[in-house]
Amino acid sequence: MDAIVEAALKKWPNVPHCYGWLALDARGDWYMRDERIQRSGPFPRVKGSRVEHDKLLAFIGRNYASDERGAWFFQNGPQRVYVELESTPWVWRLQPGGGVRSHTGREAKVESAWLDEAGHLYLQADLGLGLVHTADMALAAEAVEAGRWTPQDCIAAKLPALFGYRLRPALAH
Repeated sequence: MDAIVEAALKKWPNVPHCYGWLALDARGDWYMRDERIQRSGPFPRVKGSRVEHDKLLAFIGRNYASDERGAWFFQNGPQRVYVELESTPWVWRLQPGGGVRSHTGREAKVESAWLDEAGHLYLQADLGLGLVHTADMALAAEAVEAGRWTPQDCIAAKLPALFGYRLRPALAH
C-alpha cells in the first residue's frame, strides 16, 4: 500500500466505505460506475466507463486488497472503494517461458489449475484465484500439455464460496 494512503488512513480513520462505484471485468479492465450507470443496470451487463489513465491504473493496482470477508477493494486514501467482480479477484496474464502476472502487474506463483463447465481456465496462486485472460489461452494450453498444470473440474458459480471471495461486496453489508 502506498505510504500516502497509509498516512490518510491514520489521519481520517472513519471515512465511510464506498460500494458500487468500481468494477473489474473478466479481462482485467477496471470500470467506474457513477450513479447514472448504477441505475442503468447491474455489472457486468452495464459496465460503465473503462479506466484508461496509466497512473490511476497503477495506483489502483498498488492499493488493491481484500478484507476478512473476502470482499476486494481499492484503498483510495482513507476511503475503501469496494470492487464488483465479474468473475474472480485476479485476471492472469501468462508470460512466454511460464511466468504469471496479475492484471495489476504482480507476479504470482501457481498452486493449482481449475477448468469450468464453459472451458474457462482458473489458476489458484499465492495471491488468490484468478481467471486466465482469453488472449493467453495458447500459452495456458502449452503449460497443460507440458504437465506444469493439471486442471481440476469446477463449476464457475461455486468458485466464490470455494475460494472465499465475494463478487458483490455490497451484499455482504
